[in-house]
Amino acid sequence: MKLANRFALFLAASACTPFLAGCNRHSSAEHFYLVAVNTKLAYWQSAAAGLDKISKEWDVQTQMRGPATFDPQGQVDEFRSVVALKPAGILVSVADAKLMQPEIDAAIGAGIPVITVDSDAPNSKRLYFIGTNNRQAGRLGGRALADKLGGKGTVVFFTNPGQPNLDERLDGYKDILASSPGIHIKEVVDIKGQSTAAFDYAEHALPLTGKDRVDAFVCLEASAGKEVGEVLKRGNTKDRVVIAMDVDKDTLDLVKDGTIAATIAQKPFTMAYVGVKMLDDLHHYPLASLTKDYEVDPFAPIPAFIDTGSALVNAINVDQFIQAQQGAPAQ
Repeated sequence: MKLANRFALFLAASACTPFLAGCNRHSSAEHFYLVAVNTKLAYWQSAAAGLDKISKEWDVQTQMRGPATFDPQGQVDEFRSVVALKPAGILVSVADAKLMQPEIDAAIGAGIPVITVDSDAPNSKRLYFIGTNNRQAGRLGGRALADKLGGKGTVVFFTNPGQPNLDERLDGYKDILASSPGIHIKEVVDIKGQSTAAFDYAEHALPLTGKDRVDAFVCLEASAGKEVGEVLKRGNTKDRVVIAMDVDKDTLDLVKDGTIAATIAQKPFTMAYVGVKMLDDLHHYPLASLTKDYEVDPFAPIPAFIDTGSALVNAINVDQFIQAQQGAPAQ
């Protein structure tokens, strides 16, 4: 080969090298975290599978952190420890917005992108929220509840007051029940992060009659539905309505056998998977400012909210969700 041709090929190869290197912008040195509570729940294990998938696809490091129980202060402590690691970005599902807001603001101030998932802290400086439109999910459940009760009856809600996503779901139910004057909310029960509290309440309430009777139980978080369902199964009770939340195997089985009338499906896998993608983009293409209020900017480079969707699961479509779970990606 002539010397001139060899030199031309060398220049071409040299020019291509940075381009080819740029084809894979990701690095195993990039660390992304998701901080949650109740991390042992099937719901969060689905999110962990989303983290694992994007980690393998993009060769980045991902990890879920947070207390195994409902422990908002423990979540704050875990979030602080993650911030100290100076990661490329953090996803956080907020258990207590008042506790978490200053921590999120501090992380943003330190130059670490923070996106909320599943449960928001809208007054914080987080960049935006990825997750369920929780008020809409509550309305979805509310319509099913009103239909099952025939527009008349008493309802008890199980929740963790102050947790933003659960409060929004309750508001959604109330939106629908406002048009059903024959349905009355008997009590909103604080289960304090313990699903067994829903079991105990239902066990006590089922024998009650007259004005003390409870016709329906609505579970605004993931684990209470199967607890209430277990009480109904033990008592062979067929005349009460249970609306649950989320689609772990036990809950779906109770929908299939008719113990639970319906549950609301979310997409924690998608929240985590998309969340890391968005953080990675922010890492490689940083915003001019992390502290700017992009929600009021008509030319904002980021959204205010990414809705990952929700769906009502009942006897009609429960088999589809069971089959989808059986085909879920292994962690």
